Amino acid sequence: MLDFFQNEKYYQGIREAVARLKARGEKVIVLDIGTGTGLLSMMAVTAGADFCYAVEVFKPMAEAAQSIVERNGFSDKIKIINKHSTDVTVGAGGDMPTRANLLITELFDTELIGEGALPSYEHAHQHLVQEGCEAVPHRATVYAQLVESELLWGWAQLQPMEVEGVRLLPPPAVSRCAGAHSVCDIQLSQVSPASFKPLSPLCTMFSVDFSKPVSSAFQSHSAQFVARCSGRGQVVLSWWDLHMDPRGDVVCTMAPSWTYPHQKRAPWRDHWMQSVYFLPEESQVTEGDDLCLTVCHDDYSLWYSLQDQQTEAPPPRPSCTCQAHLVWTRPRFGELNDGRRTESYVQALRSVLKEDAVCLSVSDGSLLPVFAHKLGAKKVYSLENSRMSKQLIEQAFNSIEINLCVSFGLHNESTNLSRLCLVSQVSVLMGEPYFSTSLLPWHSLFFWYCRTALSGLLRPDVTILPCSASLHVVAVEFQDLWRIRAPCGRCEGFDVTPMDEMVQRSLDFRESREAEPHPLWEYPCRALSQSAAAMTFDFTQCVPSQPINSQGSLTGCCQGVALWMEYQLTDDITVSTGLTAPISEQGDCEWSRHRKQAVYFLRSPWQSSGDGRAAVSYSFTFEPDSGDIKMDFSISAL
Repeated sequence: MLDFFQNEKYYQGIREAVARLKARGEKVIVLDIGTGTGLLSMMAVTAGADFCYAVEVFKPMAEAAQSIVERNGFSDKIKIINKHSTDVTVGAGGDMPTRANLLITELFDTELIGEGALPSYEHAHQHLVQEGCEAVPHRATVYAQLVESELLWGWAQLQPMEVEGVRLLPPPAVSRCAGAHSVCDIQLSQVSPASFKPLSPLCTMFSVDFSKPVSSAFQSHSAQFVARCSGRGQVVLSWWDLHMDPRGDVVCTMAPSWTYPHQKRAPWRDHWMQSVYFLPEESQVTEGDDLCLTVCHDDYSLWYSLQDQQTEAPPPRPSCTCQAHLVWTRPRFGELNDGRRTESYVQALRSVLKEDAVCLSVSDGSLLPVFAHKLGAKKVYSLENSRMSKQLIEQAFNSIEINLCVSFGLHNESTNLSRLCLVSQVSVLMGEPYFSTSLLPWHSLFFWYCRTALSGLLRPDVTILPCSASLHVVAVEFQDLWRIRAPCGRCEGFDVTPMDEMVQRSLDFRESREAEPHPLWEYPCRALSQSAAAMTFDFTQCVPSQPINSQGSLTGCCQGVALWMEYQLTDDITVSTGLTAPISEQGDCEWSRHRKQAVYFLRSPWQSSGDGRAAVSYSFTFEPDSGDIKMDFSISAL
């Protein structure tokens, strides 16, 4: 709603489409699929449409749209239909008496077709709109560029690493695996062009004309090009444009900001970003090579491949055969491939391991047991959270001939402790910690609960790594992320406050007044205070029976607060899941790409007066029974 650039393009395209139909002497009947607030239908009526059928399957949204239409005085021109478009009927007694001659939709996602746009358009042309209808948008065009990128490729494939001078290679099954074909959608504007090398020009892959019948059947499209330079073909960057009119004069592009002559003029979007696709295998590319980039798609997803020349048979859909791409997320691959992070854990383990060390690792799909073995531990055990994760880790260890006892089922410790078959008590309990079920930073405190449950297996002088964790906070001002919580009020001249009221009602639930996870490296913000350690958790002790409380304050007026965990591996080695560098004098922040941070949006951002100085007071309570952290923030003038 707050994407004013997109709204403007839609409005312009709708006005021109209505004018073309009127010029042909036709009565303008609009079908608006996925109407949301009804904004596009109101635009169409204002532009001169005779009637609109606005389809919305989500009942709360349909009710909000009905309220918005009534509030703006369009009840006699717009009918809200609370159905999926494929259930809409046409004819006497149906939802629509006749077929529409103007089709308006906003059914797209970052991958263009991932929300079912193709099946919806296919059905609409077959059953709901007239032949030769107008459509807004009129056409979509998908673009792609082949690049080499160590950063991005590290999100798809496990890379070799060195421990104590020994080069560790990924298991053969993992290195040969084509990976998962699913898209990686990110704010590509936050990936610096210095992080990748373009090997191809920007290729036009295919277009879809929405004014004509659309097929959701499998298709493949190829673009031939001459390699711009030599490198390793690894990753495809992709985005798309919407052409709102047949001539292509009114364009809404999803291109990242670094493609703009003036980057600050690029519109910000969180609903439509850019796509990263990983090739099934790395290919050596030589400058001047004649190459062919192929994209295939079914009704909901796309995948890419690279060939020396165009082939008649389309490439098969990549699928994971090694389980790693099913167990590890893309950020998790990046975390495991982070050499600096790996070195921190190796240094910490090196400082605590002794020749007779018996190590037990508690994390999901962690490589810490490999490091401990290479550093000379006498015996290494790993406790995994799932059978699939257990099989993956066993595969990794077998490939480098480690004799390791792996068990699974962290959520049922009493059953699984016997499976560990410990020959002696544990001298080093280690964890990153990382658990695939963690959504918020402090959910990894599950490690503390495991440590408590395992206390009977630990030596009196056991070393716990990490020995403690701390919850850190900083007051921030977001460049754009604030928009997801900002009320719309009026949009393109229409009153859409019923939607604001619906959103506010949803935020009145207790769960919605808590922090939410966001990858802050994708959403730039400026720190308005110094970061502070708000709570500390001592892993050398068991989880306490009573809540832990903490209060404090941050100086600075802000839109919200960012929170993350830092883990103290040893007295002098710390790993952060949030800030990875000191805050600059200007407040610039560098965030970890591997873990999501938590954001607590203040209900009413501080409106400063005078010198604008303010204090953000906070109160945290760690509840041992649930493992959750309850928080409250307030702002007051200094």
